[in-house]
Amino acid sequence: MLKQRGLLIVLSGPSGVGKGTVRSAIFEDTNCDYVYSVSATTRERRPGELEGVDYFFMSRESFEDLIAQEALLEYAEYVGNYYGTPLASIEENLAQGRDVFLEIEVQGARKVREKIPEGIFIFLAPPSLNELESRLTDRGTDSKEVIARRMNKAKEEIELMRHYDYVVVNDEISEAVDEINAIIKSEHLRVERVMHSIQADINAYFEEEAKQS
Repeated sequence: MLKQRGLLIVLSGPSGVGKGTVRSAIFEDTNCDYVYSVSATTRERRPGELEGVDYFFMSRESFEDLIAQEALLEYAEYVGNYYGTPLASIEENLAQGRDVFLEIEVQGARKVREKIPEGIFIFLAPPSLNELESRLTDRGTDSKEVIARRMNKAKEEIELMRHYDYVVVNDEISEAVDEINAIIKSEHLRVERVMHSIQADINAYFEEEAKQS
């Protein structure tokens, strides 16, 4: 059967919802065969984050060079910092049948949807806004003023979930991981994704039968 093209999986949601934590848990599974597309950002590195693993951390000038070179699938400015997805290797991996996983901000996800509408867009939502505020506070990296800005932004972003294919509530990390993996597995079984390879197999069978008759 013909090899199926890989899926572009886009996970996004408001700041503090736990996108990075859920993504890390997905990739900690030894059976995970997704390709993680590392995003670039101009924000400061947080404790425990690694260059080239969590993000490519760069200066504003370097990021704007990438914009000028059209080397980004998408980019957005969020709370004073740039975030973006480098183009390198994404199309190559998809063509090879590998699923590419993006963890990006909501603004960026909307731009990817415009360019690659066949992608799988998953919105990671908090159990409640009170819980989201607690997570932002417990992170200890932002001032009260920045947290207030992030909460106002979160309200706007949550209202955009209607533009996604799926919503996963991040209450328990393990449950969120299981739900995301189930979504991806089911998407691979959609009729439009498998019918061409099955039809090709049918055609090949009957062509061989015709040659032998």
